[in-house]
Amino acid sequence: HELPDSQNTIDASCSCSSLYLSHTVKVSAVEVNTPEEIFVENGTDAKLPCTFTSVEVISSAASVSWSFQPEGAATRISFFYYFNGKPYPGKDIPFKDRITWAGDLNKKDASISISNMQFRDNGTYICDVKNPPDIVVKPGEIRVRVVEKDLHAGFPIGGASGQENLTVFQGSPVFGNTSRHQKNAATVVFNFLRRP
Repeated sequence: HELPDSQNTIDASCSCSSLYLSHTVKVSAVEVNTPEEIFVENGTDAKLPCTFTSVEVISSAASVSWSFQPEGAATRISFFYYFNGKPYPGKDIPFKDRITWAGDLNKKDASISISNMQFRDNGTYICDVKNPPDIVVKPGEIRVRVVEKDLHAGFPIGGASGQENLTVFQGSPVFGNTSRHQKNAATVVFNFLRRP
């Protein structure tokens, strides 16, 4: 579409969610929310939480895509897509036959589950939600760390930012508040787990 006249200009340097023509036009955005970091025991199932907010009604055009960036890799691998009420899990290794849709777009939940987590699954998982005409500003990213089963069950583990805290107990990450003493104990365990 052409602009009505040459006096209408777009401020290309603006990083906000509005376009400036002859008047301000509000462009809404999907906000994706994920925990920053979770720990999962080797061999257990993991739910990767992803929720979102959108001012638009959830339509049949809404979609969810998940991708994975292995630890130390520079590229991302798309491995799951959800559209029009149907999940399309990737058939490529390492996630073949391991992905389950665990969300509900009507409840603004785009979560998935991965069965039998392995050490090779360490890395960053990216959740991207589109709900036209809403535009995603930034996909949610979860750093997943797979650790030895039962090695630190019951220890509270602090997220990298200190904002997300969780306890791994019987393979399930549980979010909650931790004391400074507990965080120090978790740091010792975490440093131990990182040793080659």
